[in-house]
Amino acid sequence: MIIVGLTGGIGNGKTTVAKAFSDLGIPIYIADEEAKNLMQKSKIIKRKLVQLFGDEAYVKDELNKPFIANIIFNDSSYLEKMNAIVHPKVVKHFKKWLLKQTAPYVIKEVAILFENGGYKNCDYIITVTAPIDLRFERLLKRDQTTKRKIKAIMKNQWNDEDKIKLSDFVIHNTTLQSTKEQVVKVHKQILKNL
Repeated sequence: MIIVGLTGGIGNGKTTVAKAFSDLGIPIYIADEEAKNLMQKSKIIKRKLVQLFGDEAYVKDELNKPFIANIIFNDSSYLEKMNAIVHPKVVKHFKKWLLKQTAPYVIKEVAILFENGGYKNCDYIITVTAPIDLRFERLLKRDQTTKRKIKAIMKNQWNDEDKIKLSDFVIHNTTLQSTKEQVVKVHKQILKNL
């Protein structure tokens, strides 16, 4: 099975690109969603996150995202520790998911594909980019957040230039129509290379 890694900094539009591939019949594994599910459901992960962040990590058995986000974006060592707890479980979950797929290739969407070394396990890599002002506009609207918080997240991610150097394809996500056209082009190229 061909694994295509899909990545890009926050606000670049990975979800939009993933949906366009899904519309072409390509299975999509969204690592961040699965990580959130596992943080909610896995007793082992819950126990380890409480050991790492304290009892406030969960409120009424729900992951306390604002509390954890505040800690990890003020001290990146906590982000690394959290990823060390969650990432191996996501890898195992992905392998099980992969066995059930029958398409010619799959898309694995991971925000920190390069940062966590996951790119080494991909046959192809697509990086999604967008102008910085457009990214801020999208995120301020989508997340009801502040520029300061967005910048803190961006600081913990590789910049686009470094990602592009290691990518097979780059999709510039500025308009929906243009993005869909680029996705079709990449899709055809991957199928041609099989």
